[in-house]
Amino acid sequence: MPSLHLSQIRKWLLHSPPAEWGIQQLRELLIGALRQGPIPQHVAFVMDGNRRFARNHQIETVEGHNLGFEALARILEVCYKSGVRVVTIYAFSIENFKRSKYEVDALMDMAKVKLSQLAQHGDLLDHYGASIRILGQRELVKPDVLEAVDRAVNLTSNNKRAILNVCFPYTSRDEITTAIRSTVTAYSQPAPTLQRPFSASHITQTLRSRNLLSGSNTSSPSPPSEPTSLLSDIEDSASSSTTLNPDSPPNHSSTGNDGNNGNVIYPDPESIGPQTLDEHMYTAGTPPLDLLVRTSGVERLSDFMLWQCHQDTQIVFLECLWPEFDLWNFLPVLVEWQWRRKKIEEKERPLGVGQVGRLVKVR
Repeated sequence: MPSLHLSQIRKWLLHSPPAEWGIQQLRELLIGALRQGPIPQHVAFVMDGNRRFARNHQIETVEGHNLGFEALARILEVCYKSGVRVVTIYAFSIENFKRSKYEVDALMDMAKVKLSQLAQHGDLLDHYGASIRILGQRELVKPDVLEAVDRAVNLTSNNKRAILNVCFPYTSRDEITTAIRSTVTAYSQPAPTLQRPFSASHITQTLRSRNLLSGSNTSSPSPPSEPTSLLSDIEDSASSSTTLNPDSPPNHSSTGNDGNNGNVIYPDPESIGPQTLDEHMYTAGTPPLDLLVRTSGVERLSDFMLWQCHQDTQIVFLECLWPEFDLWNFLPVLVEWQWRRKKIEEKERPLGVGQVGRLVKVR
């Protein structure tokens, strides 16, 4: 009984105005201290544990997802205030369509409402200049939900300082498949050919057209003309898409002097590399993934950001459930990332600089 009273008093003290003010000041102090060191530019979250949290607290599953959204709003503020540029969240997997129709419909309706609230929340996305981007298969989303999603994207389209990537509905294998498909399509299209003024074929065609033109005027002899400069021929060939005289016969050869087949050039498939696929991913144009966090104690990626994870990506699995996730859980993760980053920078730093400085001190 005394322990119950103590817990009630502790809860009341923590939610009293002086305590809340003190906690808020401490939060600002800690975030300011974090900004003094390196900050990850791209952070991803697997927001796992909403349903388990609901079961543990004997509440509806939908209410657990609502509490998870509140946790997302808290952690977004921490990220953007700390200096993170891109936050990517795993909001809805394509595999989630296998759940019960009641839960899927509830998640879709919640996404429709919460995205609108998030976009209209002036103290969050607009305050930190963050725009919403939807990554995933749009054709799997119901029209009314898609309309709300597009409205949220348009409301934040002018924000340029930060990005919120919402993976909905998404799997990494589907993203990689889509990237490969679009790359194949791009490399199946003829590459745009530019007129090269110093091309050998252009110069040859210009001289041929001049000879044909002079041959048609043999009936009226004229005094020999001065040699035409090569520069004027080159300029003529560069200024016109057709170098032959309109009356002259066309060149029927299928392969031109440039070695291409009828002036149609296709991109070289040997030039396809990791950077090519990066440009066709949903996350194209964003910084590399620095940190990936998953809550609920499950240690797997669940088909999320498989391509974006690289050798320097730090992957962290936390025991807390997502609705419980806040600054106090995230702070140790950021501190550890900063420590690891400094170690990497020390290894990449030239050895001579530090050694010279120490030698001068000893003398």
